[in-house]
Amino acid sequence: MEKDKEKNKDEINETKQSENLEETNEENTNDTIIKNEEENKDPIEGDAKETEEERLKEEIKTLKEEKIRVLAEMENLRKRFDREKVDSIKYGSVNFARDILSPGDNLERALSAINKEEEHPQSIKNLIEGLLMVKKELSSALEKNGITKIDTLNSKFDPNLHQAMMEIENNDLEEGVVVQEIQTGYMMYDRLLRPAMVGVSKKTNQESETAKDQDLKSDKKNIEKDSKN
Repeated sequence: MEKDKEKNKDEINETKQSENLEETNEENTNDTIIKNEEENKDPIEGDAKETEEERLKEEIKTLKEEKIRVLAEMENLRKRFDREKVDSIKYGSVNFARDILSPGDNLERALSAINKEEEHPQSIKNLIEGLLMVKKELSSALEKNGITKIDTLNSKFDPNLHQAMMEIENNDLEEGVVVQEIQTGYMMYDRLLRPAMVGVSKKTNQESETAKDQDLKSDKKNIEKDSKN
């Protein structure tokens, strides 16, 4: 009986060892299969990851460029808005300023029409003093709002500032010099509010013909010199 028991124990142990070996072999086989599968999958998954990273990097780069562009546009809009705001404050009263110049012109004409050499009664003198005070206050108010007169007399004619109303013959001056101011011109800061109406000098016909003849003679001399050379 004891021999049979020992024999049975040995058989049981052998059976367990064989089962353990089979399980170990199966585990090794499964590990090998999984490893092979992972090795086969790794290159594909690696390429996919690299492609995804490149795509994300490209998207980030695009978004950064769009952000910079939007910020630049917003900055330009802000500067434009600030500039328009300043212009509206500086030049918002330009139409009113033009309208107020006409009463100033009439005041100037009224004062210039008064004969200073003539003796006037006290009431007229008081009136003249009142008109001069009004003129002074008007000029002060215009200057406070950036409105200044354009200096015209004895300056070269400038079509951007002057409006020629007549030509005055004068051989003592060069042609195109302002010799008479008919109506005062004004600037509002750096913009033209109203051009000055002026009279411009010109040479007499005889003087202009003489100048032309001199120019022709000098041209002929230059041509003769060139031909000789």
